[in-house]
Amino acid sequence: MIAAAVLATPGVHGLHAGAGGEIATYLPGRRVSGVRQLENGYDVHVVLAWGYPVMGTAEAVRAAVQQVVPGRVDVTIADVAAAGEHDS
Repeated sequence: MIAAAVLATPGVHGLHAGAGGEIATYLPGRRVSGVRQLENGYDVHVVLAWGYPVMGTAEAVRAAVQQVVPGRVDVTIADVAAAGEHDS
């Protein structure tokens, strides 16, 4: 639900699990990379699509997540996709 909202946000190329894969949520039978539940909200790490504004995209991601779950949403732009790289 959260991952789908994030990935549907213009400017988001994909989710990012962090250097060691530590940004993730474990659900029954699967792992959602790039989204980690915190005590009072969520930590979301994304790969920015080339040419999109950092602050505007982060705000759009925050708003998209808050449409599906309550609480604080921390957004980290962890990487930028290369120009011409297709969205994932």
